[in-house]
Amino acid sequence: MNTSVNLAGIKMKNPVTVASGTFGYGREFEEFIDLNKLGGICTKGTSLKPKAGNKPPRVYETTAGMLNSIGLQNPGVEYFMNNDLPYLKKFDTAIIVNACGSSIDEYVELAKVLNTLDIDGVELNLSCPNVKAGCMAFGTTYEGVKQVTSEVRKVLDKPLIVKLTPNVTSIQDPARGAEDAGADGISLINTLLGMSIDIHTKRPHLANNMGGLSGPAVKPVAVRMVYQASQAVKIPVLGLGGIVTGEDAIEFMLAGASAVSVGTGNFIAPDQSIKVVEGIENYMKKYSIEDINSIVGTVQMN
Repeated sequence: MNTSVNLAGIKMKNPVTVASGTFGYGREFEEFIDLNKLGGICTKGTSLKPKAGNKPPRVYETTAGMLNSIGLQNPGVEYFMNNDLPYLKKFDTAIIVNACGSSIDEYVELAKVLNTLDIDGVELNLSCPNVKAGCMAFGTTYEGVKQVTSEVRKVLDKPLIVKLTPNVTSIQDPARGAEDAGADGISLINTLLGMSIDIHTKRPHLANNMGGLSGPAVKPVAVRMVYQASQAVKIPVLGLGGIVTGEDAIEFMLAGASAVSVGTGNFIAPDQSIKVVEGIENYMKKYSIEDINSIVGTVQMN
């Protein structure tokens, strides 16, 4: 069986990556899983300078999911290149750096640094709902996505994947904006903006009031958007949103995703991503599928 895929010019041994912000830079998971078995690692959102993130509480468990308002806390790209990247290079897995910024200039300067590093690709974060500037502020319209992606594309030679937000009226428009600006692929969905209230204190559970909803609760929305986006563009799609089993991953690939990311599943069990890899292989054996790429986008609509 062939489980290898080519995602936007990034070669991976299997179609399973771990979603940005749910796996750190891999260190915490090494004692639980063999990182070499992953197709790729999408790093925690990395910015030009260190970010402290939002004040706690920043995570709240919900029915079939979780809310988070971490706010892209990270040590900055200089720390990443000196400490985390050498660690990740020990493993035989694709390294995709999730890049975030609060202005176009910041995105561009960060992309210039990332272009000099020995990484496999960049995931441009235009979709985080938990920061006051940048990210989703650019990612909700065709023009916004196209503008940022175009400027980053000018300075970045590496494969470029644009991460899209589901908090839009039409997912097709931002997807086309990324493609028209020269992106090599798109990833979706990031979290849905949500809120939960403590009925005893009458205050939101999160200090930031609202946060991003992820986990199995969002999967049907994610599958729908992956299907719509894949129909709107010719570039490949990295699908994510509530994937915890191999069957979930297959569903996304039938909808049009060339590869998938496991996110909140990593909080359910630290080896959940490996279970997804094994689940895909079992599905291929069950239905005598020789090449995983052959099922991409083959859903038969009613």
